Amino acid sequence: MYLVTADEMREMDRRTIEIFGIPGRVLMENAGREACRILLEYFAGHTKRRIGVIAGRGNNGGDGFVIARYLANSGARVNVYLLAKSTSLRGDAAANFNLLTPLGIPVVELPDKTKFSKHKTAMRRMDLWVDAILGTGLKSDIKGYFSEVIDFLNRLDKPILAVDVPSGLNADTGQPCGNCIKSRATVTFAFAKIGHMQYPGADYCGKLSIVDIGIPNTIAAKVAPRQYLLTPERIRTYFQPRPPDTHKGRTGHLLVLAGSTGKTGAAAMTAMSALRAGAGLVTLGAPRSLNQALEARVLEAMTEPLPESRTGILGDSAFRTIMELLSGKKCLALGPGLGQAAETQKLVCRIIKNSTVPVVVDADGLNGLAGNLQILSPLKIPVILTPHPGEMARLIDMPVSHIQQNRINTSRELALRFRVHVVLKGAGTVIAHPDGRVFINPTGNSGMASGGMGDALTGMIAGFLAQGFMPEAAAHAGVYLHGSAADALAQKVGPFGFLAHEVMNAIPGEIKTLMAGRSKLDT
Repeated sequence: MYLVTADEMREMDRRTIEIFGIPGRVLMENAGREACRILLEYFAGHTKRRIGVIAGRGNNGGDGFVIARYLANSGARVNVYLLAKSTSLRGDAAANFNLLTPLGIPVVELPDKTKFSKHKTAMRRMDLWVDAILGTGLKSDIKGYFSEVIDFLNRLDKPILAVDVPSGLNADTGQPCGNCIKSRATVTFAFAKIGHMQYPGADYCGKLSIVDIGIPNTIAAKVAPRQYLLTPERIRTYFQPRPPDTHKGRTGHLLVLAGSTGKTGAAAMTAMSALRAGAGLVTLGAPRSLNQALEARVLEAMTEPLPESRTGILGDSAFRTIMELLSGKKCLALGPGLGQAAETQKLVCRIIKNSTVPVVVDADGLNGLAGNLQILSPLKIPVILTPHPGEMARLIDMPVSHIQQNRINTSRELALRFRVHVVLKGAGTVIAHPDGRVFINPTGNSGMASGGMGDALTGMIAGFLAQGFMPEAAAHAGVYLHGSAADALAQKVGPFGFLAHEVMNAIPGEIKTLMAGRSKLDT
């Protein structure tokens, strides 16, 4: 499913109107009619009460005028509040505005703060609001009068339906532009925008509905957005039933290099998660002094005690053994709990430079790469980096705040520059590929904010790679199923307090549910 930028959506509209020949007024009519339908369904208990449509003078306002007309025709009591003089309206918005008076729909023009102040009392009596002030083109911060209006509406604490995007939301980043409408629901047209799916934008949008307004599929394909939403339909295509005679030698052998003193749990979680994801064999390599403890924790995985530079620490002395262990393996998972000793970080870089199999790099593996990303460019093997925002900030030497405000762009730029796959974890995990495509994951919840979740994800992605999944498919399947397993636990045991190993143990059931076509996100 495409996720589009504001510019991409604008280009689709233009081509539909100018090349395909559907008038803009028809698109606006379709948008308003479908938005009204969603409103009547979602806010059924409010539609016999007073509804206020608050509109700007652009096309977003025009959509609002169409919604008001359909609401009036349904018998709703609707008032329109225009944050401009009607004489400033142009084009399709003006044409739809002019249809309000013949229908007897009350219109109040509020072009300035003085007029607005006079009507606040009446506006407080509305039971439901339609936000049609500003659309997807907003880039700069809202200030002054419009900011005051948005603040007023939010303080009313009445349900709000946003048209296309909540006014004040950057449709490309999901960041509020100063002040932003906090909507109960949002109706968007043709395709979801990136900002709908990235936080905090998803919180401002509430329940999102995507409606068809007549943009031809051929137009969308020619514009060719490079952002996608992961869907269960896509993930399902990565899984096929196994032949009856399959054995562990055919389902992949993974090498995990992980663990240091005090961090054996990360190593064990990574190894066991790969097995839960279906890998046939897993060998866990860790510092020699930790081997006995790890053998007791990973009954189904093999362990390999590695030479230590210091107690519980891997260094250059382990390199030759590790290269020998890579023989016959299908994938390498590198980093969880390895520690940040200088010799370990040097070892990480040396291993990545010399690996003959795909590598999934996480945690302390990423810390070892910080400042050494240039080693990735000449590699011929696939590399998947799985940073959280803090690790991403260290990798590209930028503040975490910059990362979080530009999750799509920073992930894409890193993937393009070094020809790697990037999994930027967090709410709405971003997966960027070396060809510039970016996918956003819709699964997962805040209960995943606990230790070990990233280790489980690393094991899953590496486990899928070991089974022969392409790197793109392994990243998609790992991220999606990791989140959906946590969603299932949140429904079963509560919104938080479930543990990473419980998510890990739920993976086979999630795969079964997905392959049976019963994902809760199926459309």
